[in-house]
Amino acid sequence: MATDLKRENFSATIDGKPVDLFTLRNGRGMVVRITNYGAKIEQILVPDRYGALGDVVQGYDGIEGVMGGQASMGSFIGRYCGRIPDGRFTLDGVAHQAAVNSPPNTLHGGQRGSRFRVFDARQLDESNLELTYVFQDGEEGFSGTLPLRLVYTVGDDNTLTIAWAAVAADRTTIANFTDHTFFNLSGDPGSSILDHVATIHAGRYLALGETAVPTGEMVDVTGTPHDFRTPAALGARIEADDPMLALGKGYDLHYVIDKPASGGAPALHARFVHPASGRTLEVLSTEPGLQLYTGNALEGKTPRDVGKGGTLYTKHSAFCAEPSKFPNAVNIPSFPSTVLRPGQWYAGSIVYRFGVA
Repeated sequence: MATDLKRENFSATIDGKPVDLFTLRNGRGMVVRITNYGAKIEQILVPDRYGALGDVVQGYDGIEGVMGGQASMGSFIGRYCGRIPDGRFTLDGVAHQAAVNSPPNTLHGGQRGSRFRVFDARQLDESNLELTYVFQDGEEGFSGTLPLRLVYTVGDDNTLTIAWAAVAADRTTIANFTDHTFFNLSGDPGSSILDHVATIHAGRYLALGETAVPTGEMVDVTGTPHDFRTPAALGARIEADDPMLALGKGYDLHYVIDKPASGGAPALHARFVHPASGRTLEVLSTEPGLQLYTGNALEGKTPRDVGKGGTLYTKHSAFCAEPSKFPNAVNIPSFPSTVLRPGQWYAGSIVYRFGVA
């Protein structure tokens, strides 16, 4: 049975702003619960092949657990997802130093990126939630004011769409967004995800240096444990002798999508299947890349990794599929640009489409 999250357990005032838990539904029984602290997805209820609803994401019972738990879990990540080496980058010949929070790198927006911020929230209707936040000029060492608007939408086709729009309001800045939901399609969020079967539509991945930052090299997946062009269980090759797997202690790698989106419509990046329950997840996005992460830093530590209903989140008990522009693109000119000039917009979307096999 899925834990019944209580709205009152998420009610708080943080940084002088109200925090709450919002529930979105469609007409087929799908339920998504989101807190405006970090724009974090705390629960997604979808049916298995027999119609039984199950909770397919990791999260926490209340705001105390969220604040003391895995910082990225369920979050919308900004102003800049992924790692920036030494937190350094140059814009128009001017050197910038972002806050280093994962030495020696800046990770997921710095010490207090959007994971730790309270968004202004407005529930538009039963199926739509609007969240807004303004990144201030100089916040976490990034230049420029960057207003961000998110809309979370639950569709009657059992989709959750996260759509964003942000604009460089005054100065040149950089932006790269993603969603960091931790999935376990079994409905038992403490169980291993190594039996989940993955398909990723990518023939190349981004090589990583010693501190897990992309070097700029793109590597062919052929003959490596990173080739998911043909469906394979996440656990089938995770123990293989491979430098990228050793570095990440599992999969933590960014894939270059073969046929990225064009014309604004999201493209299919990946598909995941839990054979026993029959639940499926398709990940679509407007972005050119996809980070696959297999919950390698979940350690079953108390209280940090104690989740909903007292479930202990241990290594490889969840996977993340995080579409974005390429990490460290600000320092690699050959990558798609993440620079925004004043008045320039950055709009995109991620779609999670649930089904059964």
